[in-house]
Amino acid sequence: MDASTQTFDRHRRRLLGIAYRMLGSTADAEDVVQDAWLRWNDATVDALNNPEAWLVTVVTRLSIDRLRAAKQQRDHYVGTWLPEPLVTDAPASPEQMLERADDVSMAFLAVLERLAPEARAAYLLREVFDADYEDVARTLGKSEAACRQLVHRAKTQIQDERPRFAVEREAHRRLLEGFAQAAASGDMQRLKALLAEDVELIGDSGGKVPAFRAMLRGAQRIAQYYYAVVRLLGIGLRLQVVEVNGEPGLLRFFNGALESVQTIETDGERILRIRTQRNPEKLQRIAAQFASRAITREELLGLRTPAP
Repeated sequence: MDASTQTFDRHRRRLLGIAYRMLGSTADAEDVVQDAWLRWNDATVDALNNPEAWLVTVVTRLSIDRLRAAKQQRDHYVGTWLPEPLVTDAPASPEQMLERADDVSMAFLAVLERLAPEARAAYLLREVFDADYEDVARTLGKSEAACRQLVHRAKTQIQDERPRFAVEREAHRRLLEGFAQAAASGDMQRLKALLAEDVELIGDSGGKVPAFRAMLRGAQRIAQYYYAVVRLLGIGLRLQVVEVNGEPGLLRFFNGALESVQTIETDGERILRIRTQRNPEKLQRIAAQFASRAITREELLGLRTPAP
């Protein structure tokens, strides 16, 4: 391996971390970093005073361009768009994307989706990757004052929309494990006890599999849904607690095929929000990590019931 390749590989983890948080997609993040690699090979590497700064600038600007295009496409996305999840304790995990796992949760990425591309980049560089404002300004091609404004506004928006409760990791995991047990057995009373009265269930199917058209809300309704899933899938249902984007999450399998990846927001006592990724295109990587496959539309249609 030559010196140029070694230099790039030394920064690859950071570059993937930036691109994934910008785009919410592992495939897009990898494409951006590959594009940066091609540009790196074309650059006069020996003349670069700061290779890391150059690479971060290239990846950030490529991510901004791709995010702008993606936002236009997402205007026509069927249903709610959620980020592609990562299972971070599986054998073949792309953990290089998780330089700061505490800032890659599904809840955090969902909040980032509301920021404009340049504001998202400025916030991530400053608040997640600890870049100083001089570096942020150089990367974005803006003044330091403009970048401070971008970060300030982004922080205000994120603080307003981020989950209100800081919950200890073990409490989060215990609650999720209790929910998984109740969901696996169809224990209606236990399910309702674990859910806040105004709990929300948000699903992303991308129009690829049958799904409810709107978010589900309310403990009774959501408990009934999980109860119905057990009755419908029977012995073909399997739930597994894993690490998803740096926090406890849940995989739901049907007859060995991965049907969804679920994460929760909680106040430490009850579940406030459930996000479930069901788009098969966004499940393929995780399914492969568990020697499985993503469930097909035909399989779900055969069950004759939608799911969120």
